[in-house]
Amino acid sequence: MMGLVRRTSPVIFLFLSACSLSPSVRPPADLPPVRGPSQVGIASWYGPGFHGRLTASGSVYDQHDLTAAHQTLPLGTRVMVTNLQNGSSTEVTVNDRGPFVKGRVIDLSYAAAQTLGMVGSGTIPVRLEVIQDGEGKIARIPERLIYTLQAGSFTDIRNAQRLKTKLSQMDSRVFPVDIISLRGKEGIYYRVQVGSFSDRRAAEAHAQVLAQRGISVVIMEK
Repeated sequence: MMGLVRRTSPVIFLFLSACSLSPSVRPPADLPPVRGPSQVGIASWYGPGFHGRLTASGSVYDQHDLTAAHQTLPLGTRVMVTNLQNGSSTEVTVNDRGPFVKGRVIDLSYAAAQTLGMVGSGTIPVRLEVIQDGEGKIARIPERLIYTLQAGSFTDIRNAQRLKTKLSQMDSRVFPVDIISLRGKEGIYYRVQVGSFSDRRAAEAHAQVLAQRGISVVIMEK
């Protein structure tokens, strides 16, 4: 679940309702009122298979922290997630990208899933309420997503430079190859990224080309 955010795109307020609830999934009558921008949809969770891996924010994923992955909210955004089946809520920090499954709006950590009582079911209907982003402002999102292909992330810039040179020489389509630095808890990471795509399908197509040449990449939001 990894990705990268660019803050220079035009922005709009997030969160019209993503989907409606079926008659069999009515919110409990005692749900707290909505105070800010909100979204309704399906939540899933991810845990052991990703524990210890780097997230899109550069931090290491800890399944025991109250965190989440969202496709578009700025990294660092604080979100209140409410289980619409039982009314339980928890506050999480967006530090990763995803879920890339149609119909799902957020991917929660194992700890958040436990708090909401959804570990067994796997998915639940939820309401997301944006509290604030990492700078203490109401979260906003880019009007249009831009994707890039991440071919590697290194703590040694020399390794990043070697991969950049290799990619620049082998890519006949002449997509630009950039090294993006990101400060994380463990230090500075140097991410090697290929191209800029306004359409995810175009990014996927070029990812397949690179995979055929032995280069494994991750599609990320830029």
